[in-house]
Amino acid sequence: MSYDRALTIFSPDGHLFQVEYAQEAVRKGTCAVGICGKDAVVLGVEKKTAMKLQDSRTMRKIHQLDEHIFIASAGLVADARVLVDMARVECQNHRLNIEDPPTVEFITHYIASIQQKYTQSGGRRPFGISTLIVGFDPNHTPKLFQTDPSGIYYQWKANAIGRNSKTVREFLEKHYAQEMEEKDAVKLAVKSLLEVVQTGAKNIEILVITKDGNRTPTVAEVEDIIKVIEAEKAEEAEKKAKPSSSS
Repeated sequence: MSYDRALTIFSPDGHLFQVEYAQEAVRKGTCAVGICGKDAVVLGVEKKTAMKLQDSRTMRKIHQLDEHIFIASAGLVADARVLVDMARVECQNHRLNIEDPPTVEFITHYIASIQQKYTQSGGRRPFGISTLIVGFDPNHTPKLFQTDPSGIYYQWKANAIGRNSKTVREFLEKHYAQEMEEKDAVKLAVKSLLEVVQTGAKNIEILVITKDGNRTPTVAEVEDIIKVIEAEKAEEAEKKAKPSSSS
């Protein structure tokens, strides 16, 4: 029997192949990174190069769900757009009914529930995206969550999704520090994306969210950060070379 064709039938060894294929679509998507700092949350994404006649403003990887919540995705862009529209409506419903802004975990749970529903009934296919959802709760606590096509969600201090996410995650594990300041979190986001982005600042987009609002560093600002990172790498290489040359 072709277990990989049916969404609602488990294979004998307990797999839902369509969900696993959706996760493979995520691994082929462009990389996205999220870092939760002391007083800021940073999203960094790898942008595809726009064609000469294409308007780069229409190639968005980061979307705003509410005043204090943002989302980045890896995988099928059209699937992300559908989930973003659903989540935006749910945010407004929460404000209308509860008269308070939704928490980051509330909207993450909603998105993960939608993704899970699409793995449990015939005539549909799973969403081919993973998401990083970031923001500040009403009590000014920074939060970072990740969802995947199966409907699972977790809270993270720092994480990566998309192509080469395992390499980037290992890099984050080595360099992440508790209670990072905003400047250090931005620098780490750029540094981690440089592990997979070879074309520099023009293909990197950064969003910084604080309790007072959000901002997007310009390409020039990102280039300045890259210059600092490259200078530090050169200095480290020079220090490593000195002992060997003296011996």
